[in-house]
Amino acid sequence: MSWDREGAERAVAAAVNYKMEFLEIALLQPHLVDAAHTRALLERNEMRAVCSLGLPQEVWASVNPDGAISFLRTALDKTKEMGAEALSGVIYGGIGERTGLPPTVQELSNVARVIEAAAAHAKSLDLLLGIEPVNRYETHLINTARQGVDMIERVGAENLFLHLDTYHMNIEEKGVANGIIDGREFLRYIHLSESDRGTPGAGTCDWDEIYGALAAIRFRGGLAMESFINMPPELGFGLSVWRPVAESFEEVMENGLPFLRNKAQQYRLVQST
Repeated sequence: MSWDREGAERAVAAAVNYKMEFLEIALLQPHLVDAAHTRALLERNEMRAVCSLGLPQEVWASVNPDGAISFLRTALDKTKEMGAEALSGVIYGGIGERTGLPPTVQELSNVARVIEAAAAHAKSLDLLLGIEPVNRYETHLINTARQGVDMIERVGAENLFLHLDTYHMNIEEKGVANGIIDGREFLRYIHLSESDRGTPGAGTCDWDEIYGALAAIRFRGGLAMESFINMPPELGFGLSVWRPVAESFEEVMENGLPFLRNKAQQYRLVQST
């Protein structure tokens, strides 16, 4: 979760070892990342990458749109310098941002202005920009695939895409397949995350429903395993994760990753190897 030189080298080496096709880089502090070092690592190992983030509280888009635009421009510049292909995540707010009320017209107008400006900057860099709906305990702004689609259609930028997450969908959607179908026109990326954020296949997510729906819409985007083992306290607070959700890194990689790959092959979302 700390993308310094040591963390980058460890993560890229592990991704190569587990024969991953791409990495998602948590770009929580973009100004501190050594972009040239990361780019060289990725290129040397022929590893593709995308970046993700949630906005720090001081630049939440709903209340500080100008600050959010400035932060996202920096993050997008860094994404480009690193050689990644897209920036995604909770680009419209913070992880843990809640007012106790439904989003206001002004809040959503501010968010739309931020995303429009960020999408324009991303386009100038030939980058894609993703919007990830997250659950009601992490934000009050965008919780469902339908809300994500509504924001994408409101902004209207061609380089925007929908980024779904099975953990959040397991909470918010009336059936995960319904969310996938609602988002099918813009869906390019999905986090495959278990019901407790732990080892995929060891929780209550209905993986046949998830993969069957992805196959039905002929999904050809990024399939990203997301599990949380080691987190900095500030992120653990926002995600409300108070205990280990898996026994170890090895459990997730040696049990969860093959589980997801086998399902992807079963539903013909990836080629058998």
